[in-house]
Amino acid sequence: MKLFVDTARLADIEDALKRGFVRGVTTNPSLFAKEPKGNFNEHIGKIVELIKQYQPDAHLSVEVFSKDPQEILRQAETFQETFKHPQLSIKVPIGWDELEVIRKLSRKGFSVNCTCNMSVSQALMAAAAGASFVSLFWGRISDGGTKKNFAQQKNELIKKGAMKEEDFDPAYVVPAVRSLLDSSYPDTQIIVGSIRNGTDVIAAGLAGAHIVTVPPKFFPDMILHFKTDEVVGQFLKDFENWLK
Repeated sequence: MKLFVDTARLADIEDALKRGFVRGVTTNPSLFAKEPKGNFNEHIGKIVELIKQYQPDAHLSVEVFSKDPQEILRQAETFQETFKHPQLSIKVPIGWDELEVIRKLSRKGFSVNCTCNMSVSQALMAAAAGASFVSLFWGRISDGGTKKNFAQQKNELIKKGAMKEEDFDPAYVVPAVRSLLDSSYPDTQIIVGSIRNGTDVIAAGLAGAHIVTVPPKFFPDMILHFKTDEVVGQFLKDFENWLK
């Protein structure tokens, strides 16, 4: 399992890349909306420069910001021409019309990261259309099954046979997608996002994610352990005593 960092904040991207444990960067329009207003292309260009500086082979996913198929195609071509990063993927949200866009882009040689997948069938259809990556949203899949404001929509889907109760459990969805991809579309990788805490990262990896993309605020917690602090402190104290 690989770790990616999920942010548009340049300082956080640099912090992760220079430590060497992440293998990619994912962004989306909401993450950009958290940053000071500026030029989109220039900001992505700065991310590319950080990747070149610290990990030239790191992956970068950049999401389109339109639902119009022709505009998505135009943006994808612009991104590839402008950023010129060999490990660039174009993030395209899953959708009926978007499947045709994914197919066209894949046939043109683009790497497509199909994002916002919440179900096994969505991820399978995206892979079949030619997506190189399918992004499944761990926390949001769970929200669909547990939050009361989604209860009516959930029950309607179950009643019509479109989904089952377990389809709202990411610990079921991710392994199911992994099994189908391994047997039918082995070149497509799973990226799990919508991570809510450090334990989600490990759970997603054990469930079969090839990649987990993580908000940077969780990384410091993931490296901490009070027993590590105790042992390191003991080693240093023992050595200091020996030197006396």
